[in-house]
Amino acid sequence: MAYASVAAFFLVAGGFVLVSMLVGKLIRPNNMYTEKRDTYECGEAPVGPAWFNFNPRFYIVALIFIVFDVEIAFIYPVARVFRRWVNQGSGWFAFVEIFLFVAVLLVGLVYVWAKGDLEWIRAIKGDPRGANDVSSAVKAPGEEKSDHHSLDDAA
Repeated sequence: MAYASVAAFFLVAGGFVLVSMLVGKLIRPNNMYTEKRDTYECGEAPVGPAWFNFNPRFYIVALIFIVFDVEIAFIYPVARVFRRWVNQGSGWFAFVEIFLFVAVLLVGLVYVWAKGDLEWIRAIKGDPRGANDVSSAVKAPGEEKSDHHSLDDAA
């Protein structure tokens, strides 16, 4: 019986959601047409398909940034009370604690760096061009893709 008010709160919240959705369905216009069903891209007409391969390195770099950003959130409280801990004789404990925390993060950074996840342009395994020569992979519109060089290129 102690949780009856919590159960009543959830029932009222669920009822509110259901009633709101039902009222919205009853009063909104229902006229579907082709333009309305198109993908919305910030007011621009969609170009190409909506599903395409997205480079996962964007996500990896974002996750690495979040990890090191959250590091500051964990270090800040210790830095805030560090002087008090030094006055109480626990300064070395706090220093070692922060040092170990940063050391673990640095080991993670070295691992990610050694794995090559911080390189924006990566060499594809078995590609003879390597990571530095990506010029033949991307050509300007109207430019021919050719692996053969003419005598004019040498001059």
